[in-house]
Amino acid sequence: METASETGFTINPAYIKWCYIYRKHQALPILDRSLAKGPKAPIDFLNRIGGSASFENEPDAIRLMLAAVREHMGMEIAYISEFVTKSARKTVVFRGVDAPGFEKLLAVGDCKAREATYCHHVLNGSLPGLMTDTALFPHAQSLAITHSMPIRAHIGTPIHLPDGKVYGMLCCISSHADPTLTDRDMQVMRVFADMAAHHINRDLRIETDHAEASVRIARVIERDQFKFAYQPILTLSPLRLVGFEALCRFAPEPHRPPDQWFREAARVGLGAELELAAVRMALRAFAVIPDDLFISVNVSPEAILNSAFIKQFCDCSKSRLILEITEHTKVDDYGALLAALAPLRAEGARLSIDDAGAGFASLKHILNLNPDIVKLDITLTKAIDIDPARRALAAALVYFANDTQSQIIADGVETESELSILKFLGITMGQGYLLGRPADLASSKLLCEMEPLWQSFEVPLARKGSLNGANSA
Repeated sequence: METASETGFTINPAYIKWCYIYRKHQALPILDRSLAKGPKAPIDFLNRIGGSASFENEPDAIRLMLAAVREHMGMEIAYISEFVTKSARKTVVFRGVDAPGFEKLLAVGDCKAREATYCHHVLNGSLPGLMTDTALFPHAQSLAITHSMPIRAHIGTPIHLPDGKVYGMLCCISSHADPTLTDRDMQVMRVFADMAAHHINRDLRIETDHAEASVRIARVIERDQFKFAYQPILTLSPLRLVGFEALCRFAPEPHRPPDQWFREAARVGLGAELELAAVRMALRAFAVIPDDLFISVNVSPEAILNSAFIKQFCDCSKSRLILEITEHTKVDDYGALLAALAPLRAEGARLSIDDAGAGFASLKHILNLNPDIVKLDITLTKAIDIDPARRALAAALVYFANDTQSQIIADGVETESELSILKFLGITMGQGYLLGRPADLASSKLLCEMEPLWQSFEVPLARKGSLNGANSA
């Protein structure tokens, strides 16, 4: 809804919110100055952000803010500076600049010695924040920047972060004197500075979180701070051990599911590196597990397309390798993915698509990658014995697999009733707590050695004593 003002302007409700904030800072409505000087930047600015769900999510908030305050003040340049100290050298770095037509004078990233700038002298009190004409201030005239820019009018205020630290300054400058600047405009600048502080503080938190996550993931990779549990995969009729899925588990704090670790690694640009380190460790099982059993390892498209991907498999038997695509997001280039997988598949490695039936992405993978194995998602397996819709979808995937010469593995088999339905539908392989819990490599080796004792019985592994539960992960 929009509101008509007494002046005839149509004002977005966001402007009303602005007035509330503005009055909270004990200032008069800024509409007066906007009408007096021509530009309606604050209204335009607030119209831009008022229709969105949250100003917090505006990617260009600082840029829009600088444009708004510069146009509102009727000045030539608006900027946000940061006070930076490195190796005892104190500088001012310009983090945001709006200067249409004056880009050569000041640009984002420019750096100046702190004592040479107005920012320094306003902050230490040797210059006022508001100067309608710098010619009236001898100290301003003594600064080289006054004449090199040149600066005749200036208005600026510190940007205080929530912890009280002064980040830098929000300033507007002009090459001509401006006697219309008043304390009211300084109050406007303070409101904008508070808004800028909110966004800068959020960005600083994001940068800090990113840096901490990068260090955390790099440490995990460097120190191999993860281990693997191996979950048995069986044929369903008869029950026979045919392989294991390698499941990554992370040791360091914060304790959280593996997918969260991998997502964090991808967010900081270390996703492929972490995955490849995990693959290297998972493949150690080939030296322990009998030669007639396969090992399934989880990989994302990003890892597959990494130049170091193929090198991880030089020393393993490709015919015993299953590569399980785990990514749920969009794949932009299936051709590149197929080309990267081709050398391994040519040597006998098989491709599996994880989480079939859980979403559109996995179905696209199935159609575009021609997998050898389709893994039924746990959400489809769960309650399949009592849900006709789940049975129908599973039956459709079985039909698809039969027509494309692929196989189905049902994930998350937890009850004998589910197992019976899966066998009835023609699904030939499965894994889940009913069939065997994930266990460390030593326990998995022992399980393989014990297989002759139980393979002739139609009883799930999880019910054959404590072996599969004692050292489960």
